[in-house]
Amino acid sequence: MHNFKKLHAWNASIEMVTDVYKFTETFPKTEIYGLTNQMRRCAVSISSNIAEGAGRPSNLKFRVFLGYAYGSSCELET
Repeated sequence: MHNFKKLHAWNASIEMVTDVYKFTETFPKTEIYGLTNQMRRCAVSISSNIAEGAGRPSNLKFRVFLGYAYGSSCELET
């Protein structure tokens, strides 16, 4: 198991969540339940999956959750 709070990737993803929330505040109110919500959920999912994977008992399971985090980052990029 890993201490996720010491992982550079997790710390960077937390900063990104803050940036995404600030950025999406500028979106039109009509997007609050569409694009804004989707982008925020993707961003939170990245850090959440890193943390969840870090708490798993094996490196193999950790890698699986890093894969989920990467998938969410691709979704956010899109």
